[in-house]
Amino acid sequence: MRQVAELAGVGVKTVSRVINGEPNVTAETAQRVLDAARALDYEPDLHAGNLRRADRRTRTLGLLVGSVDNPFAGAVHRAVEDAAAGRGVAVFASSLDDDPQREREAVSAFLRRRVDGLILTTATAKQTYLLPELRRGTPIVFVDREPSGIEADAVVSDNAGGAARAVEHLLSHGHRRLAYLGDLRGITTAHHRREGFLDAIRGGGIPAADVHVIEDLHDESSAREALLRLLDGPDAPTAVFSAQNLITIGALHALRDRGRHRDTALVGFDDIELADLLEPGVTVIAQHPEDLGRIAAERVFARLDGDASPAHRVVVGTTLIVRGSGEIPPRS
Repeated sequence: MRQVAELAGVGVKTVSRVINGEPNVTAETAQRVLDAARALDYEPDLHAGNLRRADRRTRTLGLLVGSVDNPFAGAVHRAVEDAAAGRGVAVFASSLDDDPQREREAVSAFLRRRVDGLILTTATAKQTYLLPELRRGTPIVFVDREPSGIEADAVVSDNAGGAARAVEHLLSHGHRRLAYLGDLRGITTAHHRREGFLDAIRGGGIPAADVHVIEDLHDESSAREALLRLLDGPDAPTAVFSAQNLITIGALHALRDRGRHRDTALVGFDDIELADLLEPGVTVIAQHPEDLGRIAAERVFARLDGDASPAHRVVVGTTLIVRGSGEIPPRS
């Protein structure tokens, strides 16, 4: 704070007032202070009293996930908490909702609380804003989505390989007219799943004209509407690959709305609750979020324990779970 004050040409108390949003500071002075804080990568310390320990650790982690109401994110969260609890470490968690601004705000909130490390699912195109923290030595591990613009540990699923396996499964059952229902195209996992899907389509010798690719679906409602339009069209697909769990739920609603759930094959990426209790059961490419969260936490703690090796990229495999919907043969 003293360094910020010197750079801005003000007193330490003025810096404190600006950082804490207190009144009686002119707009010009406040701007000088904020500019100085940014130039010095300054973050206010909300728990300075906790930093008197020799290792200056706060025994906390910051965890950013897609959305806590998504079971996938919830499973990642639980795995991180379980790993952290064994070390007496608390986890601060926040939802991303695929909003870059919300991402930056959440990360800033974690850093103000001086967390010992970060485990992040991100939506920004590049995460170069985290470079100052990496230079400070803050362990940062990306989970589910890989970083861009910086070198950091990442723990991800085999998105492309899992999507390709789904297509190969559908092709093996005779399908040639397929549909891809994908998430927001700016999301790295969606990009990799789309590429895996298209690679398998090309490998199977399927003409592009026989494949519907619909993207920027991010919830059940948009996925349902998109598939309804395809089912009502002249070249309705005989098989559907839904590339995200909420999209799969929307696709199931559409198929049942049109009475097509018994004659249109469906394979979803990521498992969904009660998938085995439906008729037919839902065939999925299952991720393992519990492994993603556990390994991400292990990477953070390894860095905190002194691991200075180059950035690690850990790819967690997926599992094809056959339940019935992906084995429906094509309609004549």
